[in-house]
Amino acid sequence: MSGLRRYLDKVHPHFTSGGKWEKYYSVYEMVDTLLYTPSSVTGNNGPHVRDGIDLKRMMTFVVLATIPCIIMALYNTGHQANMAVEAMGLAQPEGWRGDLLAAIGVGFAPGNIIACLLHGLLYFLPIYIVTLAAGGFWEVLFASVRKHDVNEGFLVTSMLYSLILPPTAPLWQVALGISFGVVLGKEVFGGTGKNFLNPALVGRAFLFFAYPAQMSGDAVWVAVDGFSGATALGLAAAGGVQAITESGLTWMNTFFGNMAGSMGEVSTFACLLGMAFLLYTKIASWRVIGGVFLGMVVTSLLLNGIGSDTNPMFALPWYWHLTLGGFAFGMVFMATDPVSAAMTNRGRWIYGALIGVMVVLIRVVNPAFPEGMMLSILFANMFAPLVDYFVIQANIKRRLARNV
Repeated sequence: MSGLRRYLDKVHPHFTSGGKWEKYYSVYEMVDTLLYTPSSVTGNNGPHVRDGIDLKRMMTFVVLATIPCIIMALYNTGHQANMAVEAMGLAQPEGWRGDLLAAIGVGFAPGNIIACLLHGLLYFLPIYIVTLAAGGFWEVLFASVRKHDVNEGFLVTSMLYSLILPPTAPLWQVALGISFGVVLGKEVFGGTGKNFLNPALVGRAFLFFAYPAQMSGDAVWVAVDGFSGATALGLAAAGGVQAITESGLTWMNTFFGNMAGSMGEVSTFACLLGMAFLLYTKIASWRVIGGVFLGMVVTSLLLNGIGSDTNPMFALPWYWHLTLGGFAFGMVFMATDPVSAAMTNRGRWIYGALIGVMVVLIRVVNPAFPEGMMLSILFANMFAPLVDYFVIQANIKRRLARNV
């Protein structure tokens, strides 16, 4: 029994003894044991066949791995906004954020790290709070109806979903998107562990297709009204590497994340730090990551060799694909989702390669959609069970052939 439960039993016995709040207790239990192993376990052995780690610890590790991306999201969002304020010659941006930062005397200097972090925080925090409130409502509702505990899966979903949104996303759309992702991307299939699509990507895809004006274009990536700034991937789609470099961006800018884009996706360096942690703790599959990377590299080199006189994306090198858009973030945090990814070792290579190939094809061949990573992962999610099926069947045939 956790310390919180003992306290509630002593001070508020009606809370835990069949009272009307009993069904919400699992939410508090989840928070109370976030960093600690609960005393109630499934048995003497771990719940996983090959590992003693529990679901709580696994999800906690994923959230910890996103910390570099969160820090970069705060800094770069504020940095891009402060640079826009300076470029437009404004004393401060309009709205409550500008008034608050001016009142506390932080200012809007792009070179002030604290000013950038606080400005970015004022955009990220409301989005994350709304995501937690809206998505958490559906999680508790479905858990209450099914008489299940609320698990930590939503903590990961909420963090990843918030990080792949533009900073200017309207909060009502944020709530609508996470509701769609949780309900139709996960809960209708039975909840955590039974969904075949990544719920964070389902919510983001819904917003992209339902409200493209607020989720794409040049005016949504920098959090200052009236300022327009294209993403590096958008520039590449229009004029290739030359268009990117002419805008003042270098490859190192795109690697470390000093550019406009979705809040948590911009920094490949931050994503690689998270990847190192996930691989060290064996939460993420190195086969999936390797498959995505190799699929992207091989397809990029193939298209570079084919070339095109009219499409500059054919000439985009693989190392630019790596740092542009949401490729690194998707490769590390989305493609490696253990629920929606392939389960067999060989299947993980195929699943990852499918994502890597698809993202380059969508970026290069489809001029109307320069990103591609989100759709590639969702597409691979649908085929992951089929990939595992054929891998298992092939293995069965090989074993039968050996015993004939």
